Amino acid sequence: MRTNEFISALRAAPNNQLIFADPDGHAVHGGYHLTELKAASFETVDCGGRVNRWPETIVQLWVPADAGDEYMTTAKFLKIFDKVRGMIPLNFDAEIRIEYGDEHFFPSTYHVGSVTYDQTTTRALLEPPRTTCKARDRRAETLSITDSCCAPRAEACCSA
Repeated sequence: MRTNEFISALRAAPNNQLIFADPDGHAVHGGYHLTELKAASFETVDCGGRVNRWPETIVQLWVPADAGDEYMTTAKFLKIFDKVRGMIPLNFDAEIRIEYGDEHFFPSTYHVGSVTYDQTTTRALLEPPRTTCKARDRRAETLSITDSCCAPRAEACCSA
């Protein structure tokens, strides 16, 4: 999900409690803090030798040992977000990721799959990151219907 889509979804219900949860229903504990917003820029070279560049907005959440049960409201989240965006340039077209870890969430930066809300709660669905081979993915996009990405190849996906 893009940063602008996420923020727009939160603005739709500013008085709701904001809950981050995974597909199994595990939620980030109440009393969490938004401890950091990061405007990240990645420059990578994949195994096919291609340079890749992309921005991300990373929201870091943390739960202190003495956390209460109350969830942050979307209004409070947005107040922090709006203050930070006045201090550092956040790319609204960048993917937004949620950095978090606890006994139910392996420490990682999660994708936001969707944002839903009802009368009292806004829920952001956190999806774990996945790894892939960009060179193989590029090749798979150009294969004909009869080709298989798993078939033996004359050239390897990774260049040395």
